Amino acid sequence: MSALRALASQTAVYGLSTMVGRMLNYLLVPLYTRLFVPAEYGVVTDLYALVAFLNVVYTYGMETAYFRKVQQGGVGVYATAFWSLTLSSVVFSGLLLLGAPVLAGLLQYPEHPEYVRWFALILAFDTLATLPFARLRQEQKALRYAGIRLFNIGLNVGLNLFFLIACPWLLQEGIATEVLSSIYQHELGVGYIFLSNLLANALTLLWLLPLFPTWKGFDTALWKEMGWYGIPLLFAGLAGMVNETLDRALLKYLLPGTTEARFYALGIYGAVYKLAMLMALFTQTFRMAAEPFFFQQAGRADARQTYARVMQYFVLAAGAIGLGVLLFLDVVKYFIDPAYFEGLYIVPILLLANLFLGVYYNQSIWYKLADKTRWGMYLSLFGAAITILANYLLIPSLGYAGSAWATLLCYAGMMVASYVLGQRHYAVPYRLARMGLYLLSAIALWQLAELLVPAPTSWLHWLVRLLLFFAYLLLGFFLEKPAKSVTSSPSEKNQ
Repeated sequence: MSALRALASQTAVYGLSTMVGRMLNYLLVPLYTRLFVPAEYGVVTDLYALVAFLNVVYTYGMETAYFRKVQQGGVGVYATAFWSLTLSSVVFSGLLLLGAPVLAGLLQYPEHPEYVRWFALILAFDTLATLPFARLRQEQKALRYAGIRLFNIGLNVGLNLFFLIACPWLLQEGIATEVLSSIYQHELGVGYIFLSNLLANALTLLWLLPLFPTWKGFDTALWKEMGWYGIPLLFAGLAGMVNETLDRALLKYLLPGTTEARFYALGIYGAVYKLAMLMALFTQTFRMAAEPFFFQQAGRADARQTYARVMQYFVLAAGAIGLGVLLFLDVVKYFIDPAYFEGLYIVPILLLANLFLGVYYNQSIWYKLADKTRWGMYLSLFGAAITILANYLLIPSLGYAGSAWATLLCYAGMMVASYVLGQRHYAVPYRLARMGLYLLSAIALWQLAELLVPAPTSWLHWLVRLLLFFAYLLLGFFLEKPAKSVTSSPSEKNQ
């Protein structure tokens, strides 16, 4: 259990920084949805979906290759990976800067080539920070990692508040008019969201400068090895981003109506997706701690039992998060403006989709430890095929709900396929019945709450929902309490 406690501790620290940071960013969502109409917020949703895709291109699996080679005792791994990413990001961002006017037109923002230029720099700064942050994770310096992350997020939030709230108010009151007029232009609108991100990333990078290695540590032979390990992960990551972000890009093109109507729907979808991000947030923080942890456990005799126990706890915790969001959605929904409430019915679909994605991330350790990263590529391509086909078939008839269903189908398919393949190549004794019980219990308790007290105006409504939530927690407590160690027999796999 000591290993699992270490993982829980690391996850808690990463989770605290990420949770606090994301909560600060969540506090910006009510601001964005009240300052900007859905069509304007659709621009933010669209461009950040594109950036998530390009982040994979910029890093091309080098972060995971770093974890793997360090675990194998390689020398010069950090410097080699860092300088590889640095040189490639200079090339990629240089091309984006040169082609900004043309790319802005292709993205349907011909009047804003500055968006492309700003994101070219954002991507470069993000990439330069990737390996320093990975090193802090690998060395288990979670507190330092959390501090720098929180600085970045806090600065970004502060700049957003300055540009979107303080500057307009000060100008309206006639305070520091000459100074503010030189740095603030009201017509830039949502552009200040992107500019705040750029400035925050640039200043954060200054904090990471002491972690930059010297060029002397670069090893050409090692770089080739890491490249061969990472290339399949690049394609897997690209396909994964297709699964995660293509729905937002396709909405812009497949929805009927005018350009403004399509961006309106995209804005609704993007805002409502934020309500399901609590599940994605948990998945992300867990993954950040779990990936180096899984590699560190690889040489232990009970490694597979540990992985099975970790998965079991993950499903239990993810079920609690999903159930909590659904039981108290009448409160959670006010993170966005009422103008966006029409899309709330897709929240359960997106929560379940992100839970399946988290399960898949847990399972993915089998092809990484077996050095068969090409299977990650195959699985992601399989998911991408589902994503493209399902969005193409469902968006015209269901609108943005079609994208939500496509996301669920994609992650469910990848999860099942990964489980089947993983049991053949690197069998882990997952307790399927126990995890299924947690998932079905969460769904059943949510539906029971809807049937018992549907009206949110009564105090009884909240009491019943609170009791049902605690019932789920008690179920997990009593089922997991007898477990005294991380070991389990292969026969427990389907119990």
